[in-house]
Amino acid sequence: MPLRDHLRELRARIMRVALVLVVAVVVSWFFYDQLFELILRPYNDARHMLGASVNTKPYISGAAGPLMLRLKICGIAAVVGSSPYWLYQLWAFIVPGLHPHERRWTRLFVAVAGPLFLAGVAIGYYVLPKGLQVLLSFTPANLQSLLEFSEYFSFLTRMLLVFGIAFEIPLFVVLLNLAGVLPASALKNYRPWIIVGVFVFAAVATPSTDPFSMLMLAIPMTLLFLVSEIVARVVDHRRAQTRESFDDLADDEASPLDDAREDVHASGLREKDD
Repeated sequence: MPLRDHLRELRARIMRVALVLVVAVVVSWFFYDQLFELILRPYNDARHMLGASVNTKPYISGAAGPLMLRLKICGIAAVVGSSPYWLYQLWAFIVPGLHPHERRWTRLFVAVAGPLFLAGVAIGYYVLPKGLQVLLSFTPANLQSLLEFSEYFSFLTRMLLVFGIAFEIPLFVVLLNLAGVLPASALKNYRPWIIVGVFVFAAVATPSTDPFSMLMLAIPMTLLFLVSEIVARVVDHRRAQTRESFDDLADDEASPLDDAREDVHASGLREKDD
């Protein structure tokens, strides 16, 4: 299609996604209490683990603070809840321009990326109370820890996004191997450095400073990397077998397709002579 038609298609898909997001925000508005309790639960669990050792309390600042907080929570819920639809729109816009082998890789990405991201978010949500407990435990005994809820919500969002995106890294390793960019031998040679890099990344990326959150991110990432290395070895082994199946053929040996073409050409000449 001409560039103008592509831009029109993109505009139409963006308008559909925007309309669905607005509807999702309206629906989330009616479930705000349940969403608020889901977001506040890690903080309540951390406060319960701290007991009476730390006096902490959440608060909302500003006259428009409650409204802005409600809009943020409903907006995040709308983006997450409508993700299957806007991911499909993105997929439908990109797929017509891909080659068949590229479509196979993207199907693999779509099938695995979603569950991996959700698994990372679930683990991040599970370790968040422990991280909050460690951070709030530094409060002096004669002071009260007042937690601004908007900042807490931003902290929670970053924590979950870090865990979700980190779980996608092994998938990109497999895709690079399928594309022929990253062989399994390179993964094997640099495995110790990659594992050290995973732990360093987990220590830097997690917003909380406790070692428990770092380990809960680094250990699953390490296991997923080892799984991706095994997949890369299987892929490289199959490629090697495919290459070996053609090594016995001479460079000037005609393929069956060429013989068939010559037979068809010869039969056509005989029919022309008749």
